[in-house]
Amino acid sequence: MEGALFRDRIEAGQMLADRMREQRYEDPVILALVRGGVPVASQVAENLGAPLDCWLVRKLGVPGQEELAMGAIAEGGFRVMNDEIVQLLQIYPDVIEDVARKELAELNRRAEIYRSHREPVQIAGRTAILVDDGLATGASMRAAVQSAYAKGAAKCVVAVPVGAGESCELLRHEADEVICLFTPEPFASVGQWYERFDQTSDEEVRSLLGRFRQDHPAGHSAR
Repeated sequence: MEGALFRDRIEAGQMLADRMREQRYEDPVILALVRGGVPVASQVAENLGAPLDCWLVRKLGVPGQEELAMGAIAEGGFRVMNDEIVQLLQIYPDVIEDVARKELAELNRRAEIYRSHREPVQIAGRTAILVDDGLATGASMRAAVQSAYAKGAAKCVVAVPVGAGESCELLRHEADEVICLFTPEPFASVGQWYERFDQTSDEEVRSLLGRFRQDHPAGHSAR
């Protein structure tokens, strides 16, 4: 694809890991936003020698315009809303609740699939490094950051290969640190900056997480 910055998510993850290699984080844990963030985060975790887990976040799409985020919901039901979109489109509270209920059910379904009934990695008192394949509106990442703090993370670092400049700036007010390799303009979507941007499957997520746990069992012991 003309103008692409990365071949695929694996290459993007390797480039992100190279940028972060010299950083020194206190007791880090890598949290991948599923599904697209998992291939990227696997490279970061491998290079930093840190434990890897998924962090479940679901976009709350506007009914009939599902790609447009009116907010996002994260593990534990933690919710962030895009008030500008809600007000502009005059979305009623009962509509928001209906979408949130469905997305929470899907989030819980995926938690069972990806973790295979294993307890999530403990993040209380640790540096949570939240990784995705990119930032568009930033709604999902905002929900992820706030839910990680709510679960006791001592510090939150957002790490992405590419993002909209405005979204990255917004997150700098919510996270301790934001690492974004590229902020190209104009920014229409995350996928435009990848040559290959196929949807990451549930099986690929399970495989990457399972392989990492097998190769790094000590990193996943409860603290």
